[in-house]
Amino acid sequence: MSELFDRVDALVASRASLPPPEERRRLRKAHGLTADEVAEALGVRRATVSAWESGKTEPRPPERDAYARLLNKLAELYPTSPNSSAAAQDTAVPETFTGTPAPAEAGSAPTAPAPEAPTTTTAEDPQPRPTTNAAAASRPARTVRPSATSRRPGARKAAPANTPPGTDPRMANGPLAVVDIDDDGQVLAYCVGGLILDVPAKSLPSLVDWTLKEAGLGQPKLSGPGKDADPLLVLTEAACERYGLPAALTDEERLTGRLPEGHKVIKQLARADWKLTRRGFGPWARIYRPAHGSERSCVQLCIPSWHALDTRHWDGAAHLPPAELAQLLGTYASRVMTPRGSTAVTGLELMTALHPPTRASEPDESGKRHSEHNPGSLGKDPVDCAPCEAPDGHPLLADLPRFHVRGPAEKLFEEAYDWARPLTDDECTKRYLVGIDVNMAFAAGANGLTVGLGAPTHVKNPAFDPKLPGSWLVDLSHVDLSRAKIGKEWARLDGSLLPSPFTPSGERPAGPAWYATPTVAYAVELGYDVAPIEAWVRYDNGRYLDAWYTRLRDAYIATMADLGVHADASPEEFLAAMDGYRDRDPQLAIVVSAIKATVKGGIGKLRERARGGGWKPGQPWPALNRPTWRPDIRAAVISRTRINMHRKIVKHAAFTGQYPVAILSDCAVYAADGPSPLDFLPYRDGKPLPGGWRLGVSPGMVKHEGTQTVLWGEGVRDQFNAPELNLARYIKTGEVTDVGSGE
Repeated sequence: MSELFDRVDALVASRASLPPPEERRRLRKAHGLTADEVAEALGVRRATVSAWESGKTEPRPPERDAYARLLNKLAELYPTSPNSSAAAQDTAVPETFTGTPAPAEAGSAPTAPAPEAPTTTTAEDPQPRPTTNAAAASRPARTVRPSATSRRPGARKAAPANTPPGTDPRMANGPLAVVDIDDDGQVLAYCVGGLILDVPAKSLPSLVDWTLKEAGLGQPKLSGPGKDADPLLVLTEAACERYGLPAALTDEERLTGRLPEGHKVIKQLARADWKLTRRGFGPWARIYRPAHGSERSCVQLCIPSWHALDTRHWDGAAHLPPAELAQLLGTYASRVMTPRGSTAVTGLELMTALHPPTRASEPDESGKRHSEHNPGSLGKDPVDCAPCEAPDGHPLLADLPRFHVRGPAEKLFEEAYDWARPLTDDECTKRYLVGIDVNMAFAAGANGLTVGLGAPTHVKNPAFDPKLPGSWLVDLSHVDLSRAKIGKEWARLDGSLLPSPFTPSGERPAGPAWYATPTVAYAVELGYDVAPIEAWVRYDNGRYLDAWYTRLRDAYIATMADLGVHADASPEEFLAAMDGYRDRDPQLAIVVSAIKATVKGGIGKLRERARGGGWKPGQPWPALNRPTWRPDIRAAVISRTRINMHRKIVKHAAFTGQYPVAILSDCAVYAADGPSPLDFLPYRDGKPLPGGWRLGVSPGMVKHEGTQTVLWGEGVRDQFNAPELNLARYIKTGEVTDVGSGE
């Protein structure tokens, strides 16, 4: 009887219901699958799948049953609109217009007609991809077909029916798209939330036009006086070739960071009146036309095959399928901002987006508004740094002798820790070396920090003011760490086991040196008098980085929560959740890496150095023209980050008698009897030492960096004959690379 049933089942399977050929193709594309992937799964050739989708042939058993199963699953994920058939989706849907353009923003000139959003058909998506963020997960997947573009002056298309309330219809399709070519040669734009757009553009200039007028891409401004983010197009290798760009840069082009000016695509853009920024056509290219009123015409390009997505921060994102790459970058964009370049560039651009340099003024007597300085911002014009804040080679130092080396009394040198010491006899009896790492340390250092907004003022013999940002020349060599004030009480410490809080090397200063305000304020906090010799202070100041910190903190915590690491976890739960968190969703783990790189890179970019072989010391370089070229702000953040770390070290030492054996930037290593941070951190009833180290996901809290044995540490130091080798550099994996290079 069972054989009879099997034959009946086979007969039914041989006539398994299949959707029309055009619907088969739609379903495959909606899920971001290639014909090759479907062919491999079914054990047939790619040409066979193409024939099924074109209607030239029909699948036969046993492949037919498997193919029907695949299409049924996809149809559940991407059903067609109730009022349309699969065939009808290839027909342009009649467009709906509103006759009144959106009102202009207060203080701006009348705006040009808004770019038009394409007409869409919608489908519910009950099972969003695992890398989809909360906002994107709630957005239904959509398939979009090109429709006629309205020529009606001042008209704006209505938002698609599934657009969330309050969404600007110009940006209804998200901040970005990954442009690729399918097996049939059709250009497709993969957007966040499963949306796919057909791209009609035949050249790069027309692609830019289509993006601005029809694609519905962009991101709303992050601040009231700010500007909306420009749409981002990510071009795959296939898309590069389609639009006349090389799939990879030559060695010479990589060194210059751009295509040569005479490249045919650059000439095409110029003939169409499009311009490039001074960076030229490189991995992150900006194509624009000069603004008219408040309207900008600008598109950002990202070319992963030209190494736009640095593997140190974006891991293997460049090699993801288009739909997955769009989702990953879309998650980053929704939580941080649309990428504007490297993570460092984006970190800097985020500061400006949150504090735009100008705003619209109140109406004057004639009722007109004009542009004025936005309070709390850095303004639109760069300011000179103080001579002590200038990096070597700066024009302010052009008169120095050629081989002069500036010492601490001439140069502000606020950097992160790189300090280590030999283990004590007692520490050698311990079994383990345990590393803890401060989460988002530089972001935490920026939180609540008052920084200068304008130019510095030089003063002689000033009274120190801990609330006044600036650079101070002061002698702190008298500060003795064996006796320090903690709160209102004096504590006795073993100063020989502590790094100095005043130098990156941890060495005690030998005399007067330049310090940022947080460093000098900490000397006062420890109970010591200070008498500055001179200073460069900034009376125009504010908490410029607070919004930047909040945005990045929220992005980090939300993404870690998506990975199963929650802010309200107990210390034990937190350590367990952190174990293997990257493997739970590798793409979200890339987003975490990019967020952290945005913090560090953004702070570093505040003092961007000269690049390129043509620059000579004493000459200006392009970064100096930015209002955000502010080495004093960078120094203040690093100073406060180092001081925050030292404060926790001192409180931990005073309470437990334990001292770090090595510190590298935001990682500290302690000797312990057990392999876990809980084996040396003084938790009582789940509560940490007030003001000390605390396990958790929030910025400023710590996580487990790695554990090695004490025998490993001593063996490594003996092997390289380096008794003070910084073990924090290698604690994570235990692998020691070239010690001489510092890697």
